[in-house]
Amino acid sequence: MSNSSFEKSYLEKSLEDNIQTIKKILGSPADLIIRKSSIGIIEHKFAMIYMKGLVNEEQVNNNILRILELNKKDIQGNLFDTVYEEMIALTEIKKSQKLEQVIKTLLSGDTVVLLDNCDLAIQLGTSGGEFRAIEEPQSEAVIRGSRSGFVENLKFNLALLRREIKDPNLRINMMEVGKHSNQKVAICHIEGQVKQEIVDEVVQRLKTINVDFAPDSGFIEQWIEDSNLSPFPQILDTERPDRVAYNLLKGKVSIIVEGSPFALLMPITIGDSLKTIEDYNQRWLISTLLRFLRFVSFYMTLFLPALYVALVSYHPELIPTQLLFTIAASREGVPFPSLVEALLIALFYEILQEAGTRLPRKIGQTIGIVGGIVIGEIAVQAGIVTPLMVIAISLTAISAFTLPNYSLSIGLRVIRFGAIFAATLLGLYGIILVFIMIHIHLANLKSIGIPYSAPFAPNHLWDLKNVVIRAPITTLTKRQPQPFLEPMKSKQKTNGGKGKS
Repeated sequence: MSNSSFEKSYLEKSLEDNIQTIKKILGSPADLIIRKSSIGIIEHKFAMIYMKGLVNEEQVNNNILRILELNKKDIQGNLFDTVYEEMIALTEIKKSQKLEQVIKTLLSGDTVVLLDNCDLAIQLGTSGGEFRAIEEPQSEAVIRGSRSGFVENLKFNLALLRREIKDPNLRINMMEVGKHSNQKVAICHIEGQVKQEIVDEVVQRLKTINVDFAPDSGFIEQWIEDSNLSPFPQILDTERPDRVAYNLLKGKVSIIVEGSPFALLMPITIGDSLKTIEDYNQRWLISTLLRFLRFVSFYMTLFLPALYVALVSYHPELIPTQLLFTIAASREGVPFPSLVEALLIALFYEILQEAGTRLPRKIGQTIGIVGGIVIGEIAVQAGIVTPLMVIAISLTAISAFTLPNYSLSIGLRVIRFGAIFAATLLGLYGIILVFIMIHIHLANLKSIGIPYSAPFAPNHLWDLKNVVIRAPITTLTKRQPQPFLEPMKSKQKTNGGKGKS
């Protein structure tokens, strides 16, 4: 049966014919379970069909199969209506006549009940099986706050979100992506808090996704973002339900994908990438200091190695005399220019970090500590690099770790190499040019059509009290209007951020 004919097909009245058709479409897989039995005194035949491992088998056996088999009363009226309305005690129950819908129901982990001499199917919400337990987020360290993290089950994730937001205006719209995977995607927002134009834009971009399989929410993030050439993340990912809840209340939209523990948040600004939900759990002076440190770390990650190269190569007069003598003495035995020296040690630390990420956690931590200390010390003793260069690159790597968003830190690590080359060619002038180019790029970048550099450009002084600093909680009791989240002026539909259509 071809795909086109399958999509237009309807169930037959014969139970055996329907079973054979379903087997043929699915290829008679080993995990397809078909339980045949009968109902009532006259013993009307029925079949219960599900995919093993995708359903809650205890619920299927006790709440459906056993009840139907033990029901021996004389059924006078319509058999289907009696079974549908009186015999099955489940909250999620639907009926369908389309074969396509029956197949999707089975592959989604639900159960289908077919009756003999009936061309309608009963779809039962029995999805379950084995899932990872709710535990602390793996990618976001929790210092003070909720320890619950999203898992790979969409129903569990939506339940976690409902526990955080008990607002009747919370809206959850479902879509499917992937021509073959048919993964469920939940679009969450709070009606009255978010501009409807933003929600419509997100939905429109999701509709443009034309792939067979979306393995993770990161795939969807790259498809719908405004600029796929930018190193800066225009959509935030998080494992924390409390962070999603906070941003929804601030007028943003969240996307949660079946099979992924990472929720997406949009639209965002550069300030959102430097904030954590724990900032609101500490006193405002401490949180303000930590935010300030993150902004400093942002620029250290970008420019510290480049600044060293520029000062050593072009502007030694800006270095204090005693320090200059120390640098000159340490560079006597180094055979490479400062550019090669910086690239070698930076590349070494990037390899170490990637190795530490891919290895099991305990081994990865050991590799990072031992490799960084031992190999760095050996490189200095061998005269390949200078101690100050090792210090500069080490501080750069540590600064990147202070940034709460992993995607942002990776992007800055890429730009850092461009800053090193610019410093080698033009000295401090090259660093200034890179600085200007980055900020021009940020000022032009959009996140779902919203200025990425807000509230700096366009400037909204009132919103700076919750970006660079974290004002006292007593001044943040109400959601303040954010002009940069106004409806988009352009009504053109976009092709998933890939251009206007």
